[in-house]
Amino acid sequence: MPIAVDIDVMLAKRKMSVGELADRVGITPANLAVLKNGRAKAVRFATLAALCEVLECQPGDLLRWEAEGFAGE
Repeated sequence: MPIAVDIDVMLAKRKMSVGELADRVGITPANLAVLKNGRAKAVRFATLAALCEVLECQPGDLLRWEAEGFAGE
């Protein structure tokens, strides 16, 4: 998938556990793991805003676009 999720990076910078982040954001650890591991099909803006508030970051600190290779490259 061309969207990479860097929640792990921000968790490490903030010295915060997945469980603590999930509690503070108000989502289950399982749903946070789905998002963190790049398996989510979508993310609500309210959830993204809550993640940014708790982690004191911008959406671009959590999500980034990566070009996918083309056949023959």
